[in-house]
Amino acid sequence: MSTAYSTAHAETLDPPRSSPDLDVRELEKRTRLMRIIIRLIALSDLGSREIARRAGLPVQKISDLLAGRLEHLDLDELNVLRRTLELEAP
Repeated sequence: MSTAYSTAHAETLDPPRSSPDLDVRELEKRTRLMRIIIRLIALSDLGSREIARRAGLPVQKISDLLAGRLEHLDLDELNVLRRTLELEAP
């Protein structure tokens, strides 16, 4: 039996994996907030460490956001970032 056959066969038996983090509406909200936050970061003179400190989040969360890894941030964290950065906007 080839590996390709066993993998293809297994995929038909396994139920599709779903995650509560991948709800379409929530993902759309996260994406919208991400765009706003990235624009605010670009307008601010703050570095990632300072943004993270002011928002009370780990620096890794800012790095994840900038890398497009939205699954690492929830809506509350994104909203905190947005509010933090809006205070700095010119």
